[in-house]
Amino acid sequence: MIKNTFSAIILKEENEDNKGSVEFQVVRFTNRIRRLTSHLELHKKDYLSQRGLRKILGKRQRLLAYLSKKNRVRYKELIGQLEIRETKNH
Repeated sequence: MIKNTFSAIILKEENEDNKGSVEFQVVRFTNRIRRLTSHLELHKKDYLSQRGLRKILGKRQRLLAYLSKKNRVRYKELIGQLEIRETKNH
């Protein structure tokens, strides 16, 4: 299992105040996505985990689309910190 220490640091910083913020939720979803991805590399036929991964990806995508519309600067900073790609429609 691969652990991203940078994401863990972001989680610790935001853990006190903003558990409901869009950035915090995206970071949590990203951590879960990375954990599930490493799990699925070992267990290729775990279809329930694949379904869960697709659901989490969709939730993160919707949150990122919302953040992109509301505050483009915060969106760019967040995807830069998490090292995730920008969606095609933006």
